[in-house]
Amino acid sequence: MGALGDELVPDWLRKKPVRVPLELMVTLWPSFPHFQRFSQDDRLDGGIRLNSAMIELADLDEELGLIKEAQPTVPLYFDIKGRQMRVTWVDPDNDRYLDLRLNHPIKAKTPTPVLFKAGEDSCLLVDIQEDGHRLIFDGGPEFSVRVGESIHIRHPSLEIGGPLFTDAEKDKIAKVRAAGITKWFLSYVEEARDLDEFRELVGPNAEVRLKIESQRGLEYVRNAWKKQEGFSLVLARGDLYVELERPHEILAATKLVIEKDPEATVGSRILLSTFHDPVPSCADFSELAWLHDIGYRRVLLCDEMCLKEGPLATAVGAFEAFRESYV
Repeated sequence: MGALGDELVPDWLRKKPVRVPLELMVTLWPSFPHFQRFSQDDRLDGGIRLNSAMIELADLDEELGLIKEAQPTVPLYFDIKGRQMRVTWVDPDNDRYLDLRLNHPIKAKTPTPVLFKAGEDSCLLVDIQEDGHRLIFDGGPEFSVRVGESIHIRHPSLEIGGPLFTDAEKDKIAKVRAAGITKWFLSYVEEARDLDEFRELVGPNAEVRLKIESQRGLEYVRNAWKKQEGFSLVLARGDLYVELERPHEILAATKLVIEKDPEATVGSRILLSTFHDPVPSCADFSELAWLHDIGYRRVLLCDEMCLKEGPLATAVGAFEAFRESYV
């Protein structure tokens, strides 16, 4: 018998540590050259989010066919945009000022600033025409605006009208359901009726993750959200950080969502240092630790991180190292 016999070893020391689940999810599209590789990567136990923002309905059948060819082994989720404001047309011949149309009609007091490119660009909206669908700006943003991109209007007078789901989004839902996908993201959730309308379109047994991306969405979570089977929240920080009036408010929002839903996902603005550096920053690892410590067990990398294979591979490797060493 050694200096410390088995009978003297306390129970807590005998037990092997229990690994707490921590899921990783990425955002990809089937036509990406690295889709097949990551669609069969068991480190992505959370799955792959298919972001349809920049895809036309006519191209969806081809993309769904590529999914079948890839034979993914990780779960697939399809993101539907709901009330999110998306550009459907930009005047290509107007070099004097920005002139565009939106998928939803809007009302807002003008002039008011409009943010583009996740808040990195902006322009002054001076007029709203064609029953709210057409926006006229004073000059143009520094970077070009493309069809499919989102915009942000933070003025409290903003009203987004029309049906929650455009005909194009409904057609996408029908095609995706026919392809056998039953897991979904819904963008810009702000009230309980959003859940009811979406459930009617995707069926009673679908799994739905509700993206909280606006101040009104946070108010819904704070005052009215009730946990329901098949639904979970997503702190979608890519857009939410832009929509908040003050940047530091993202911290309280991060705590609010996980307190209201222990199954919540935290997404975007994670491991961003791996965009440019093969060695993740100390701040990135520290943030992962904080998110884990306050309760998050589902993590989603942002769209831009996943566009190229190299940065994505670095981020996935860094996350796996964190998961193995810290968790």
